[in-house]
Amino acid sequence: MGEKITINPVTRIEGHARVSILLDDQGKVEKTFFHVDQFRGYEKFTEGRPFFEMPIITPRICGICPISHHLAAAKACDAVLGVDIPRPAKLLRELVHMGQVLQSHSMHFFELAGPDLLLGWDSDPALRNVVGLIQANPDLALKAVKLRKFGQRVIELVAGRRIHPTFAVPGGVNSSLDQARRDEMLSFLEEGIPYLQEGIEIAKKWISEHKQECDKFASFPSGYMGLVKKDGSLELYDGLVRFMDKEGRIVREFEGKDYLKFIGEKVEDWTYLKFPFFKEFGPEEGFYRVGPLGRLNVADSISTPLAQKEFLEFKKINGGKPVESSLYYHYARLIEALYAAERAMEILNDPEILSQDVFRFGTPKNEEGIGVIEAPRGTLIHHYWVDLTSGAMKKSNLIVATGHNNWAMGKAVDQVAKGFVDGKNLKEGMLNRVEGAIRCYDPCLSCSTHAVGKMPLVVEVFDSQKKLLNRIQRD
Repeated sequence: MGEKITINPVTRIEGHARVSILLDDQGKVEKTFFHVDQFRGYEKFTEGRPFFEMPIITPRICGICPISHHLAAAKACDAVLGVDIPRPAKLLRELVHMGQVLQSHSMHFFELAGPDLLLGWDSDPALRNVVGLIQANPDLALKAVKLRKFGQRVIELVAGRRIHPTFAVPGGVNSSLDQARRDEMLSFLEEGIPYLQEGIEIAKKWISEHKQECDKFASFPSGYMGLVKKDGSLELYDGLVRFMDKEGRIVREFEGKDYLKFIGEKVEDWTYLKFPFFKEFGPEEGFYRVGPLGRLNVADSISTPLAQKEFLEFKKINGGKPVESSLYYHYARLIEALYAAERAMEILNDPEILSQDVFRFGTPKNEEGIGVIEAPRGTLIHHYWVDLTSGAMKKSNLIVATGHNNWAMGKAVDQVAKGFVDGKNLKEGMLNRVEGAIRCYDPCLSCSTHAVGKMPLVVEVFDSQKKLLNRIQRD
């Protein structure tokens, strides 16, 4: 029996996880496990709550992507009411969602994953962060901060506050938009588009200079899933669920309310995070990826002009076949951020955006309601069962984007560990690459639960008799 390396916690992600790297007697990696030790209790403690409280309760799962849960919950509640909300309300919800996508994607690329790419995998950990990025390129860092601010400001101006708003309600939204707020958003979104284009050029330049690494880093075939419009173009708020197999064939296209016909979940005893799979292919072969890479792989086009231009270049990477390397998530993420900014401007210029017809009254009609949306990290599903007499929640099922990508993150860390980790000559940069494989997926483990307390990174190497051989700690 060989040694074991533990990375605990994984850094620069949302939430807390650890990685176990098992070595053979020669110090080579045999197997790597991605563990999520947090327990997710939201499904259970929503039982008995009035269903109309779900858009307020579920965003507390996470402070980074509360808008995604807020809107998915509201859509599920609309389905319980059996109402089709007014078009201006749909536009306002989508506008808030575009702000969420813009701020989340910008933060992840520039502040969480960017330091690895722009400063180097093996650079000093003390500087391999947003502070080091500011020192290396203060102009770029300022633009990155502005982009996140722009996205948060959209949320604030439309929904009333940046985190945990009460804006979306069953039947629509609780306030309309005025001219002054609309004009403010148009002005700063126009400023932000060139920043996003600059970020895309930086990503493309890095990829060009590290093409061999990009094509091999955590690269493997899988299925892909994401929402599309009826014409097959990228959709983030409300569309059809499209599933693509590992060969690039569109296997199924279905409405979100039918997800249980197509998606199953399996469990393993070494993690609390479930493993969703495509039922048609079974639990061993039916794993897939979601999020920016998954969405661009399944989409036929993007409806906004600047993002469409970048999308066409993206599609050339693998000759039109699915792009498989996990590092391309970062490139895809910036293309989606550009789409979000363009789409937000389209919505703001829509003649109905200032309409006060934003709510449709209804009473509970359906015992089940399902809301599906594309969170920044991937497809998010909220499914509620409701007692129509009392309006109380009987049970809920939430499948978050990070869950969909659970298998892929495990596959990614295993492949990268085998390619870079040498147990006989252990270096911090080797382990950072393993963490970087996870950061490609921008996981939101806070959507499982929250942890408290200080959790420094500690890597310990033991021999077969469990004797400590080496210890590296990062505060």
